[in-house]
Amino acid sequence: MGITKKRKAIAGKVDDKKVYSLAEASGLVKQVNTTKFDSSVDLHIRLGVDPKKADQAIRGTVTLPHGTGKTKKVLVLCTPDKEAEANAAGADFVGLDEFITKIEGGWTDIDVIVATPSVMPKIGKLGKVLGPRNLMPNPKTGTVTNDVAAAIKDVKAGKVAFKVDKAGIVHASIGRVSFTPEKIAENSMELLNAIVKAKPSTAKGTYLKSVFMASSMSPSIAIDTKVLVH
Repeated sequence: MGITKKRKAIAGKVDDKKVYSLAEASGLVKQVNTTKFDSSVDLHIRLGVDPKKADQAIRGTVTLPHGTGKTKKVLVLCTPDKEAEANAAGADFVGLDEFITKIEGGWTDIDVIVATPSVMPKIGKLGKVLGPRNLMPNPKTGTVTNDVAAAIKDVKAGKVAFKVDKAGIVHASIGRVSFTPEKIAENSMELLNAIVKAKPSTAKGTYLKSVFMASSMSPSIAIDTKVLVH
């Protein structure tokens, strides 16, 4: 009963008919969080694109100035000559065949996979498991590379990948509720700027259709998109 009352009181703080500035939303999302743990703060960005068209299937990476607040677990799939470099750079898991077997069995207890180009033919068959979880290494996001040390450091420093889903929406974590409103706003702006830069020339009409901010279990807060696009 207590939780229901609390959620009702909190839901009343967010006006469904109002769009908030990014600064207002970044403060409000902290007030309306109902979890006892340090929830993730996420942006849900609906874009005016057709993801079925290859040139409008937007994806990319951005390094958030304040990180994500979560230490990401990195798996490096590589040949034995690269294992020492990967371990020295702070990879959580390093190897090849044993991890391919584990992933085929359904293991995905990792946040990012970095792979060297030479092992990609072996990893291709994992697409069914990794694709839906957005874990497939990709040269566009810097996760297929011979410089595994740099890729690991980027991920640990707060580099996040974003990708538009079939419905034309980008879902991305931009911090935690323990962050200050300023850090939430600055991380959000960095992601939004990267998405605006990735706008395909073939996209017609309004590009940023809607932007919502929410933490785990909190009501969604609509953000004024007009002031985000110059």
